[in-house]
Amino acid sequence: MKKKICASMLSLPLLISLPLTALAAQPDYQLEQVLMMSRHNLRAPLANYGSALAQATAKSWPQWDVPGGDLTTKGGVLEVYMGNYVGEWVAEQGLVKQGECPAPNSIYAYANSLQRTAATAQFFVTGAFPGCDIPVHHQDKMGTMDPTFSPSITDESQRFQQQALKAMGIKAQQLTLKPGYELLEEVVDYKNSLDCKEKRQCDLTAGNDSFTANHGEEPHVVGPLSVGNSLVDAFTMQNYEGLSPGQVAWGKIKTDQQWREVSAVLVGYQDTLFTTPEVAQNVAAPLVSYIRHTLVEQDMAAAPKIILLVGHDSNIASLLVAMRFKPYQLPGQYEETPIGGQLMFQRWHDTKNNRELMKVEYVYQSTAQLRNGEPLSLRHPPQHFTMQLEGCPIDANGFCPWDKFAETFAMTGN
Repeated sequence: MKKKICASMLSLPLLISLPLTALAAQPDYQLEQVLMMSRHNLRAPLANYGSALAQATAKSWPQWDVPGGDLTTKGGVLEVYMGNYVGEWVAEQGLVKQGECPAPNSIYAYANSLQRTAATAQFFVTGAFPGCDIPVHHQDKMGTMDPTFSPSITDESQRFQQQALKAMGIKAQQLTLKPGYELLEEVVDYKNSLDCKEKRQCDLTAGNDSFTANHGEEPHVVGPLSVGNSLVDAFTMQNYEGLSPGQVAWGKIKTDQQWREVSAVLVGYQDTLFTTPEVAQNVAAPLVSYIRHTLVEQDMAAAPKIILLVGHDSNIASLLVAMRFKPYQLPGQYEETPIGGQLMFQRWHDTKNNRELMKVEYVYQSTAQLRNGEPLSLRHPPQHFTMQLEGCPIDANGFCPWDKFAETFAMTGN
């Protein structure tokens, strides 16, 4: 059973990049349905300061006003901004009526059952449809992973485990992380850390990573990649939160080049664990199945017009590989799956030619927009980037034939 939370209770590449509002200039195209697979917004660092981060440096970490992993106050505000933008956009496209609450069966919000994901969904619908009684659906028991959003391995065979471990190992060997590791060691004064003094782990570039791919668990790594990811994640969240330049990484990560070097560690961690085809197809299967049913198998007359799914970076990363999206790079961002960003599936009807079309865009806030807390609207939109699927060629405006899009699910398995 999924619990409903009323948002009204809240007080608050050959990849084509085009403004979403530009679609309004095509009078023969009518938006019929939107599914947004979103990552939760700004949270406190996942690695508590009393554990992994405290082991990696003797320096004092800035304090957060929420527990590790929880959505911050600013994260809620940023998500309201994103909701406001999308609400204006779907009204402009005629999917809902401006100034009116959507019909109860026309919108469905579904989040993983963690605080940061459920709260993100609540803030989004509050920003998109203020004053409307729109429930957010999630499992009754908070703090547990919903199977739809859990990136856990479901294959019990030893053969799969061996394939997964081999693939992760090969991916790790292909990473170029030495510049990022060396900068991180300097930033945290790693030679004086507990990791170095007690565990004799003093050189991230010389350490070995150990991977696991156990049934019923998320893919996992122990070693420099894990340590580096925890550090960069903490620094990235500090930057998004808007801490002063002297507080973010103690003032030692300032330039664009430095951010790119350390962010390569964070991206490498995610890619190694969740984007090898062997792992991605397995852990993303429940989410792929949900999207297939909602967009392709379900009768359009009965399906919601607006679907919001809120999960995690691992969900989006594995989904993109499982569905065979082409490689991409998001302008204005160091992350591949940024905080608050959403993979937006848009179903359109070409009334002139009587055909169905699909467009998939990554809609996200740039690093600057997140750090500065910039309000979003049609006049001041977030970033948007048109994505491409293998086997689903797009035209000059980023549209793919609907039948080709539907066929892509045959490539992902069941």
